[in-house]
Amino acid sequence: MKPQDAPQGGPAAAVLPALGTLKQRACESVELNAELLSALSRDIWSRPELAYEEHQAHDTMTRFFSSGELPGAAWAVQPRYKLSTAFRAEWGTAAPQAEGPRALRVAFLCEYDALPGIGHACGHNLIAEVGAAAALGLKAALESLPQPAPTAVQITVLGTPAEEQGGGKIDLIKAGAFDGLDVVFMAHPSQENAAYLPDVAEHDVTVKYYGKASHAAAYPWEGVNALDAAVLAYNNLSVLRQQMKPTWRVHGVIKNGGVKPNIIPSYTELEFYLRAPSMKDLSVLIEKVENCFKSAALATGCKVEIKGGENDYYNVLPNNSLQKAYKENGKKLGIEFISEDCILNGLSGYQFLLLKGKEDSSVASPCLCSRKVLNR
Repeated sequence: MKPQDAPQGGPAAAVLPALGTLKQRACESVELNAELLSALSRDIWSRPELAYEEHQAHDTMTRFFSSGELPGAAWAVQPRYKLSTAFRAEWGTAAPQAEGPRALRVAFLCEYDALPGIGHACGHNLIAEVGAAAALGLKAALESLPQPAPTAVQITVLGTPAEEQGGGKIDLIKAGAFDGLDVVFMAHPSQENAAYLPDVAEHDVTVKYYGKASHAAAYPWEGVNALDAAVLAYNNLSVLRQQMKPTWRVHGVIKNGGVKPNIIPSYTELEFYLRAPSMKDLSVLIEKVENCFKSAALATGCKVEIKGGENDYYNVLPNNSLQKAYKENGKKLGIEFISEDCILNGLSGYQFLLLKGKEDSSVASPCLCSRKVLNR
């Protein structure tokens, strides 16, 4: 149904124009703050920081939400919230009556950690920008309503460090940062526009082999070669790939391969990422991969230490209602979305936000939006 075809009279006739006006107000707010938002993104991009070390990005974000340049009422900002590089900014409308229903709590996530060596190649500076922009847009729309608003709404912006390594969102979940939130939104940049990316479950593992050093020319038989174990483990995984499902992924590096060619390595270290469409599949893959590591130790006489990451990433669950709303509104703004058949199958494992014990809680699947859309 087109807007001009909406039925005349009744509640719908009153609600639809009001909703359209609020959307327009949100868009105007983003345009009004475009320069500030762009400067925020560029500042973070120009000074990339690794997981849990995003001190400059944290300070940039908290200054942004504390700035007197932002229109409307001030945000309540909590720097170093739960983690040393996380933050929380909040704003809310007044409740219509003292004993009315509790406020609807909506949150937006801002990431800002970078990758080693290549900086913000994953575009987390843009995630920070779009999260801030969405929060400002919703705030402006709500501030345009007659006060007190019909329903109290609290907007929360969470700065969530360490997405690339360590699982900062999981740390924040454990610390209670997501308690009481009804719905949480974030977006991730991409070359295409999509309402949903089927992100997969992911497990990090570090493997250490311990052997015995010896002179490689004079007394090689006295040594136990930890590099042999590392090479065997790598090759074991290469052989395993023939029996891996097409949706499974195993990739890694040898981080430490020894010291000198004439010293039989007594220590080597590997780091691998394992990915699968579900936690059930991932547990099967983990067992197979760990057997590859253990067999390499057995064959070479080395001792092996296998240590999984502290935080596993769950596969993202789709929210069809939010996807539909996102696409419908995006198309009205001229955004063209790729077809579902073209969506890549889970290139990375995002941290699934599990809001336990809240039947009315939802998790928004991360949408993909191009840089062009962020500039709109």
